[in-house]
Amino acid sequence: GKHWTVNEVRALIRIWSDKSIQQQLEGTVRNKRIFEQVAARLQKFGIDRDWKQCRTKYKNLKHEYKSVKSAQDSGSTSKSMKFFNELDAIL
Repeated sequence: GKHWTVNEVRALIRIWSDKSIQQQLEGTVRNKRIFEQVAARLQKFGIDRDWKQCRTKYKNLKHEYKSVKSAQDSGSTSKSMKFFNELDAIL
């Protein structure tokens, strides 16, 4: 798929930081319906992404966050990521 722009990722994180979305994501693995909601909300920002793209981006961000976080916890500062602080606030 096409690359996510910074604005698109910010919008995704903004939606993801919504408490109700977080609660829904916490308790489930089958989360297609939730990501359909996320995609619908992104469309309100004029961002055209399907639920699969949203879920993949969510998983990738989460994975990247966790690897940066564990590197930091072990005292390494070499790893960093663009949206770390935003994700740190959510996760």
